[in-house]
Amino acid sequence: MRGRTRFAGAAFVLMAQLMGAGAARAAAQGPAPYRLSLQDAIEKALAANVNGLVAGARVEEAEGTRMRRDSAWRLPRVSLQSYANSQNRNLRAFGISFPGTPDVVGPFSNYDFRVYAQQNLIDRASAHGVKAAERTLEADKLDVQDARDQIVRLTAGLYLNGEAAAARVEAAQSRVRDADALLKLARDRHDAGTATGVDVLRAEVQRANDRQALLLAQNQLRQGLLELARDLGMSPGTPLELGEALRFEPLTQAGVESLAESALAERADYRSLASQRQSLEEQQKANHARWLPKLSVNGNYGGIGRSLGGIKGTGLIQGQVDFTLFDRDRDGEAVELASRRKALEDRIADLKRGVEEEIREALLNLDSAAEQVSVAAEGQQLARRELELAQDRFDQGRANNVEVVTAQDELARAEENYIVAVSSHVDAKFALARALGDTARNIARFAGGK
Repeated sequence: MRGRTRFAGAAFVLMAQLMGAGAARAAAQGPAPYRLSLQDAIEKALAANVNGLVAGARVEEAEGTRMRRDSAWRLPRVSLQSYANSQNRNLRAFGISFPGTPDVVGPFSNYDFRVYAQQNLIDRASAHGVKAAERTLEADKLDVQDARDQIVRLTAGLYLNGEAAAARVEAAQSRVRDADALLKLARDRHDAGTATGVDVLRAEVQRANDRQALLLAQNQLRQGLLELARDLGMSPGTPLELGEALRFEPLTQAGVESLAESALAERADYRSLASQRQSLEEQQKANHARWLPKLSVNGNYGGIGRSLGGIKGTGLIQGQVDFTLFDRDRDGEAVELASRRKALEDRIADLKRGVEEEIREALLNLDSAAEQVSVAAEGQQLARRELELAQDRFDQGRANNVEVVTAQDELARAEENYIVAVSSHVDAKFALARALGDTARNIARFAGGK
């Protein structure tokens, strides 16, 4: 029995040690990185970016303004008033002076409880003011959409930077493997007496340079992921892993004219300016309507009496017509509104030209980058073939490894050229998606090359 107890105790201690070792390894490895796709990044950025949140707050403010103007025009104003007082009156001060009449009378009490109401019936200025507020609200909502489009464009660019950095890390790792293979080959050739110590030293220098380039590429990737995490509203310490790699997908689009025409119907910033112009038009109508008569009805009902027990019901209802005979402020407001509308018309015309320019520039960059990708891919294949031939020549003892080192440098430049070309092509697609409006949908469409 005692032996079994000692055995069970030893087993328990061993199990505890194994579990502790597993927990230590898990703690050393840290949490698993969050695998992030481009669509996930866009959704998180839209939910967390401060520019989108601020734009949403402006919409709520504009909604409050619209509600105030609408209630002032359509709904009655109702108030309740009551008072109770005890007072003296100086009759002589009111011109009442009779023989035997005292100068001051009182004190006496007075009670009054009354409900007052006023309703506008015809007020064209207020009606146009409500319509102007509605157009302003619509413009603010479109500004929110435009802010979201800008957030999507920024996030896509940061994600692309991460993809390019990851591609550079992968290329640097491949060059380190090639450098390790070259160093092993140089040492083997040196041991066999067919290579010199200079060949070995040259291979060691090349490997050191490639390892340093790898460390630099890895650090740039970490920095890019930090910036991306900040944009997504995530903690900078959150480990991220990009779920999509940098790749080339050709894209064909229609002509500039048809794209520009459809873009104006989709661009939230252009439609916002159009809504702002409609708001100014309504404000100008409201300014002109300040000369028109206003018709309203108002009244009150309540009880009044010398004592609480003697209160009697009384009331009043009356119609009221107001005419404006002199209002110099209206002329100044008309000048302000006309100036603001002219400035807005200039902005609309400039943005219309700007949208077409953005589309043309994106299409030019798209075509140029596609050609660069083709040339860079061919250069990459040639550089890889050159490296293979140089390694064969060195392995066969027909040359030293100068040719191999030179070929490695050429391959590094070719790989960088390809990464830059593909990144430029993807960025041109993102720029075109922004230029066309509805950026999130277009990026999702262009990501598949359709």
